[in-house]
Amino acid sequence: MSFSEADVQGALKNLIDPNTRKDFASGKVLKNVKIDGNNVSLDIVLGYPAKSVWDEIRAMIEAHLKAALPGSSVSVNVTSKVVQHTVQHGAKLVDGVRNIIAVASGKGGVGKSTTAVNIALALAAEGARVGMLDADIYGPSQPTMLGISGQPATDGEHFMTPMSNYGLQAMSIGFLIASDDTPMIWRGPMVTQALDQLLRQTRWDDLDYLIVDLPPGTGDIQLSLAQQVPLTGAVIVTTPQDIALMDARKGLKMFEKVGVKIVGIVENMSTHICSKCGHEEHIFGSGGGEKMCADYDTEFLGSLPLDIRIREQTDSGKPTVVSDPDGNIAKSYKQIARRIAVKVAEMAQNRTSVFPKVVVQNT
Repeated sequence: MSFSEADVQGALKNLIDPNTRKDFASGKVLKNVKIDGNNVSLDIVLGYPAKSVWDEIRAMIEAHLKAALPGSSVSVNVTSKVVQHTVQHGAKLVDGVRNIIAVASGKGGVGKSTTAVNIALALAAEGARVGMLDADIYGPSQPTMLGISGQPATDGEHFMTPMSNYGLQAMSIGFLIASDDTPMIWRGPMVTQALDQLLRQTRWDDLDYLIVDLPPGTGDIQLSLAQQVPLTGAVIVTTPQDIALMDARKGLKMFEKVGVKIVGIVENMSTHICSKCGHEEHIFGSGGGEKMCADYDTEFLGSLPLDIRIREQTDSGKPTVVSDPDGNIAKSYKQIARRIAVKVAEMAQNRTSVFPKVVVQNT
């Protein structure tokens, strides 16, 4: 029996990618179908990093095609390729960075920075090239969380080389100040200028994603940053508590007003399980994040527990995703990160690079 490319495409229309929830034929991930008698080979190029599930996806597709095409010998190669997506109108792109994702909160104390660093580490664990920009000028915490000390090197053009640990490229005002207890007594314009320098005077090296840990709140500083940083999308972190949700809604509306797409909402400190007796309790309430998503037609990316280990691991400079990569909490961070990457992959691509540049010269 001979097979055709149409047979392969028809079979893959009935197989759903568990991450994108779309079939493999219509998702534009099917590439290089080759048929030689009963031998079928093809490439699956995912638009999101998924190194940990490549083998699982490959086995699933091969088994499905062998069942749909009796007598066939099937070989599937699975890879990922992250492309650049559009940003808000008027924002200037950053060299060396394909996509910038802001992690924001309407108020402090909801675990935004901890969530941001674990999302970044989870994306890196899936094979992406990831950077972390600590935009919380008044309270930089990423140097401590990433276990990085020292100052970045600069070149002759006054560009800084990002610091690195755990496979992340990182930049923070915390690397540039004299000590951890040095206060940043700056007014708003100085803060936005400092962030612009950290963003654009760092030699980011071919990043798929730059995660930006924004300062909490929705004031003038946050609004200026949301307008100036070329954001592919924003992730809102909240707790189920009513007061936190009120401020999270303000943060979401702020991004909408400046044309930044909302990737989704993460509910932190969703539940607490007693380490002594195992009793589960919703200390800050329940269902708030999901209700907010329903109200604003955005995606609930996932929930995270209130767990002392998360605090201990980040304080020690080894966040959960790297200190306990196979644990249930790390698994939750990885699921959230993968969902963020899938949502970004579904956004409109930046097509500016495909258009020819017109150069006018005097002859």
